[in-house]
Amino acid sequence: MKAIEELTFEESFAELEETVRALEGGGLSLEESLALYERGQALAAHCARQLDRAELKLQQLAPKDQGTFPNRT
Repeated sequence: MKAIEELTFEESFAELEETVRALEGGGLSLEESLALYERGQALAAHCARQLDRAELKLQQLAPKDQGTFPNRT
């Protein structure tokens, strides 16, 4: 299992989905459930950080007069 910091957004999100399915499916011991929940929380935080960075980058790249586009005639 890769360290969370090494995962791409797509890898993190896919693993988070798998984690949720496993937790919802039941059949896990308390210790397994807690470990999965903890990793899921870390994966969710990692995804959120990556989305925040992407949003910041988009804001930096966006034109200063956000929302308006020049007429293309």
